[in-house]
Amino acid sequence: MLSTSARLLRLASLLQSRRHWPGADLAAELGVDARTVRRDVDRLRELGYPVEASSGVGGGYALGRGAVLPPLVLHHEEAGALAIALRAASASVGGIEATALRLMGKLDQLMPQRLRRRATALHAVTLSLRNGPALVDAGLLSELATACRDHRRLQFRYRKHAGETSQRDVQPLRLANFGRRWYLIAWDSDRRDWRSFRVDRIEGAPHAGDAFVPRPVPDDVAARLERGIAYEPFTCRITLRIAGTVPELQAKLPVWCGVLEPETRTHSLLRVGADSPESLLAQVLMIGQDGEVVDGEAMAPALRQVLARMSALFSAREAGCP
Repeated sequence: MLSTSARLLRLASLLQSRRHWPGADLAAELGVDARTVRRDVDRLRELGYPVEASSGVGGGYALGRGAVLPPLVLHHEEAGALAIALRAASASVGGIEATALRLMGKLDQLMPQRLRRRATALHAVTLSLRNGPALVDAGLLSELATACRDHRRLQFRYRKHAGETSQRDVQPLRLANFGRRWYLIAWDSDRRDWRSFRVDRIEGAPHAGDAFVPRPVPDDVAARLERGIAYEPFTCRITLRIAGTVPELQAKLPVWCGVLEPETRTHSLLRVGADSPESLLAQVLMIGQDGEVVDGEAMAPALRQVLARMSALFSAREAGCP
């Protein structure tokens, strides 16, 4: 069992993490009974923490406004998660590398030695390999997030997959992260439908307009938007029927391989898109599953040409040709 001082720090940390805690949940987190929780709450109040308590159904504890808390209270899992998040974000979001280093420096001063070593170990031993420029600017992401939160219309110039640009007027809903790319999910006012916009294709600074009332989101909007991100923008597309349910195949297939959709109780559809026949064939081969083509027969001649080139390449090697 934790000592009283360690338990009080843990209690303060828990109260920071949520607006309201039922007493039973706090007792379970701390590994003590309800009476000990009440005594520890009283100790925090004596130290100047305005902890509010409520009784009855839905009762519990909450940290009041104006609380003067310790500079930072983190557990080792939280410290490690923060370091990993900073490292991962630096790989795909531009303009935060220096900020991430400054933040890690501040954490280094605030955390105990044991947690400091754990949190900074990832940065100390990780080698950043070349993976291209960051795909999105942190300032732009912040602007889009603010518009989503405040329900403010946005106008911006957008470059589509094929290269043409157009002016868009949207009601932003959410930001979505797919691999290293970021997308803005929004209602397109001109096209009267939900759309996804790659954030790195937004040109210039968006203009925030009037506030709007968020519209109801259809149940299938997530599936439709996933198709709009991973399948429909590509010129080379194919749909395969594969044995297995969507959850079963999600556990086997890479997330980037395409869009999975249920078809029957025993089979699913996998929609694969790519910029070229070579890339499309590579993705299909890397799936590593037998399947049946149900849409995309028009791609067959181009795919056969790619296979013929590969066959000729290895035939030449076997024949001893340079």
